[in-house]
Amino acid sequence: MLQQTRVETVIPYFERWMERFPSIATLAAASEQAVLSAWEGLGYYSRARNLYKAARIVMEEYGGELPADLQALRKLPGIGRYTVGAIASMAFRQDVATLDANIRRVFARVFDVAQPADSAPGEEFLWNLAETHLPLGRAGDYNQALMDLGATVCLPKQPRCLLCPLTGMCQAYHLGIQDQRPVLKPKVDVPHYTVTAAVIQRGGKLLLAKRPSRGLLGGMWEFPGGKIEQDESLEQCLTREIREELDSLIQVGKPFGVYQHAYTHFSITLHAFLCKLIEGEPKPVEAAELAWVNPADLQYYPMGKVDRQIAQRLILRDDE
Repeated sequence: MLQQTRVETVIPYFERWMERFPSIATLAAASEQAVLSAWEGLGYYSRARNLYKAARIVMEEYGGELPADLQALRKLPGIGRYTVGAIASMAFRQDVATLDANIRRVFARVFDVAQPADSAPGEEFLWNLAETHLPLGRAGDYNQALMDLGATVCLPKQPRCLLCPLTGMCQAYHLGIQDQRPVLKPKVDVPHYTVTAAVIQRGGKLLLAKRPSRGLLGGMWEFPGGKIEQDESLEQCLTREIREELDSLIQVGKPFGVYQHAYTHFSITLHAFLCKLIEGEPKPVEAAELAWVNPADLQYYPMGKVDRQIAQRLILRDDE
């Protein structure tokens, strides 16, 4: 959970997660939908799917015990170099370095690293620093201390240098360039897309489509629709998308809100519309599966942020 989310955000999710899945065995025995529902709101849903896959592998191949062997850990889904180092040093007290965003920032400032920290050469240089300065026998405490230092004192913006125990050895601080470290590659422009979604109603139920298990929001449920093409109106886009995705024809009705959201590599403005079927029984041409759902049951289907906003509005409307 902490790989791409801040501690203060994670804590309530972690507590609910541990109540629901108190062991590797209970996680492995759950359904993917239950796992995604528990994760909903944290984003980067591939982390949840990988955690679920890893739990099943641990049950099948390691008797339910997380392996301490580094090679075995690396083979588990979702566990890369940073996570291996964190688990090995903190859970198994092994002398293994790790490098998360917080430690990367601390080292970049303490050692005045001019190479971009998010480049391959820069990251390898920082890994070498982490391994070189690792105190044998105390790796877990050391790694956690550096993480906490980066999270609470050596902040990305306006670092609290006067509170830092490392100012005596921090090269960037003595040069007065701590705000210029770490160096990062120039950001590329984030594309913005206009997309549409159909709230298709029939007999008091709403149509949801489940996204394929791989890719963005894999395994999550959504109101079907898609990205607008050149010279299309919103209504034309939605009609085409439903024809392509569901092999059905709809009548696009009243607008049902405009929703904004930013993902890692792009942002969207989504226009939702109330729609009704006029021809063809919907088929999961591009979706993993379809479901007709009572508004009150929408809460049981894991969704991304925008679709959850639409669902919540539908539930409120149904309660009126």
